[in-house]
Amino acid sequence: MLATTLNTNEVKNAAGTEVEFQSLSIVGRTHEYAQISETPNAPHRLSISHQEIGSGSEMRRRSRVGVVKTITGASGVQRTIQAYTVSDVPVGDITTMTEVKNAVAELISFLASLGASTTILYDCTGNGADCLVNGSI
Repeated sequence: MLATTLNTNEVKNAAGTEVEFQSLSIVGRTHEYAQISETPNAPHRLSISHQEIGSGSEMRRRSRVGVVKTITGASGVQRTIQAYTVSDVPVGDITTMTEVKNAVAELISFLASLGASTTILYDCTGNGADCLVNGSI
């Protein structure tokens, strides 16, 4: 279970600077955090949610971790930026989480690194992050 306050480098921005979040609500299998220093007209949220679908060997768990941030656009209008990671895991028909961990690690690696690099690139210059930020393929 995550801490009520995320303030020890659990979340960093593109500059690698810590962004602090405080628990806002826990409802069922959803936990929402608010940035500690956000302004009221520009909410900045981090959320984790889980949903089980099916039963027995057909059961799947869909988990989502995401950030939703409201900014003021160049036009002066409030705009929302959303970034999510979703997993859909056949929890009813697997015995270990090894391959789930491999899939998540591969995604993190693709998003936050360049080939042979072993450094996490918070600045979004990793191969996958560049695709998300710039719309490249």
